[in-house]
Amino acid sequence: MSTDEKRVREFAYQIWESEGKPEGQEARHWEMARKLAEAEALTPTKSSKTSTTKAAPKATPKAQAKPAAAAPVVVPPGEKKATAKKPRAPRKPPAS
Repeated sequence: MSTDEKRVREFAYQIWESEGKPEGQEARHWEMARKLAEAEALTPTKSSKTSTTKAAPKATPKAQAKPAAAAPVVVPPGEKKATAKKPRAPRKPPAS
């Protein structure tokens, strides 16, 4: 069995399980799985150029003694920065 056939079988099984294991849907599940496997095979994989990283230069003992600065927090546009809220004052008892 080739890797492609195994992948189609895995997809078909996942589809069958996700739909509650119905009977009589084998042909539809296999067709969906085949299309998923074909689409997966056509997607480009990451090149080895992006996965390789340069080794970081060795830190000197002097540099190791200093604490690292905190990374700045990046807030996407349209979102507010999360801030700590002040606690609410306790409710006053109802006037009698």
